[in-house]
Amino acid sequence: MEKVKKWQSHYPKEIPTNISYDKKPLYSFLCKTAERWPEKKALTFMGNELTYKELHSQVKKMANYLQSLGLSKGDKVAIMLPNCPQAVISYYAALLAGGVVVQTNPLYKERELEYQVKDSEAMFIVCLDILLPRVMNIRDKTSLKHTIVTGIKDFLPFPKSLIYPFIQKRQYKMVVKVEQTEETHVWKTMMETAGEEYAEVEVDPVEDLALLQYTGGTTGYPKGVMLTHYNLVVNVQMCQAWMYNTKKENDIILGVLPFFHVYGMTTVMNMSIMQGSQMVLLPNFDPAKVLQTIHKQKPTLFPGAPTMYIGLLNHPDLRKYDLSSIEACISGSAPLPGEIQEKFEEVTGGRLVEGYGLTETSPVTHSNFVWHRRVNGSIGVPWPDTDAKIISMDTGEEASPGEVGEIVVKGPQVMKGYWNRPEETESVLKDGWFHTGDLGYMDDEGFFYVVDRKKDMIIASGYNVYPREVEEVLYEHEGVQEAVVAGVPDPYRGETVKAYIVPKYGYSLNEEDLNQFCRERLAAFKVPKLFEFRKELPKTAVGKILRRQLVEEERKDKQL
Repeated sequence: MEKVKKWQSHYPKEIPTNISYDKKPLYSFLCKTAERWPEKKALTFMGNELTYKELHSQVKKMANYLQSLGLSKGDKVAIMLPNCPQAVISYYAALLAGGVVVQTNPLYKERELEYQVKDSEAMFIVCLDILLPRVMNIRDKTSLKHTIVTGIKDFLPFPKSLIYPFIQKRQYKMVVKVEQTEETHVWKTMMETAGEEYAEVEVDPVEDLALLQYTGGTTGYPKGVMLTHYNLVVNVQMCQAWMYNTKKENDIILGVLPFFHVYGMTTVMNMSIMQGSQMVLLPNFDPAKVLQTIHKQKPTLFPGAPTMYIGLLNHPDLRKYDLSSIEACISGSAPLPGEIQEKFEEVTGGRLVEGYGLTETSPVTHSNFVWHRRVNGSIGVPWPDTDAKIISMDTGEEASPGEVGEIVVKGPQVMKGYWNRPEETESVLKDGWFHTGDLGYMDDEGFFYVVDRKKDMIIASGYNVYPREVEEVLYEHEGVQEAVVAGVPDPYRGETVKAYIVPKYGYSLNEEDLNQFCRERLAAFKVPKLFEFRKELPKTAVGKILRRQLVEEERKDKQL
């Protein structure tokens, strides 16, 4: 154990190696904060504001409404929203009512949405008005019983609320009018009719699920990661301990990381509500809007992904904005280039460090120290109460310092397992250790490094893309004989999705047709940005396509 714990010698005195965690439901943070600071700003969104008292009130009203529709303990509530007040309200209301949240990417197409709703057995869904047609088209094929519909304009101040429908019509070529029915529920009607009284549900924080967060599987299909209330409570308390030098309740946290991703959910939403900070919400990443928001709203913390920091640094108007309010940023989802770290710190005067985690770990397990020693190029050291080690790929034993092997972790933030997938759960959870599938090493001082992934998952601009899912779509095209998808290096996105295609004999294929074909069936971030047509693909003796060989060829070409 001494070998595993050597990183603790680097901990500054302000960071405890052991934390006394709250064994309470996740929603207790909101109840406590609303009681302590009722008139404090909880969030701002496009010119509108909610205090913690107002946020708590709306959460209780929605919990009341969900229970009136028949929600029972353990029922799944899918949330298909960008970052907006309704996303925060829906999340905490579902938990308060006794439900389990299923975060759903608003970019999903019908086939992706249908799969996730079916697999999770979700009975309720909260979505934007412009996404309602997608939900309606799959509702009868799933377990969905109730759809709650909201719109961006529902939380816009006057006169933006009047202007927005015209902007929506121009941008999306549609304006959706929603009528209240027994199965479809209008957000404003819900808030006007629901009371704040709700039936309290007994929750076992350690055993009861708070979240089903979907990630990729060895079969190529996304699988639901079961995260308990305790998993999420623990990780956000670890996060607060790591960020010991911040203003806590006086912090303003920039919420541009999507809350439907567990990284944004923990480091922005849950962190803010636990300590009574203010969230500044943006529904999507637009470099110009982010710069304007930092200049005007003065956020102190900015959790993000490398592509976000790169996008800001490359914006032509960067020098017109004052970014000096930023004190600390933890970058995740992809490797952080050293030059980006240095440039961003120079521009803001704040600290930017790289961290590491997975959906299965709620998500953070490692990070560099923000105000203490850091090692560029590494993912830092394990967080409090988190063990980590490297397992040799040759012997299956713990590797020596500097030896590359699989990163495995153990800690109270590790998932309960995969939803309805006991075999896959057993394959990654062994004797309490979670096998990440990532390859890396630990140096002599206990700092960890990621060098590659065993998994074929692609991380493009912070989004997870699973090759088999894209390949299955490509194989649906009548002109495709063989297809393989891989992540190839990209200076901006970290990785980008590339498809290698062997056309059927006599069939003429082109990039434009395949691009359009994929866009009709996949979320935009999953669509290949590059296509390469070949007469044949490299294979093993038994006919398995050598994806890794294609990636290595690509990397060599980039170096030439």
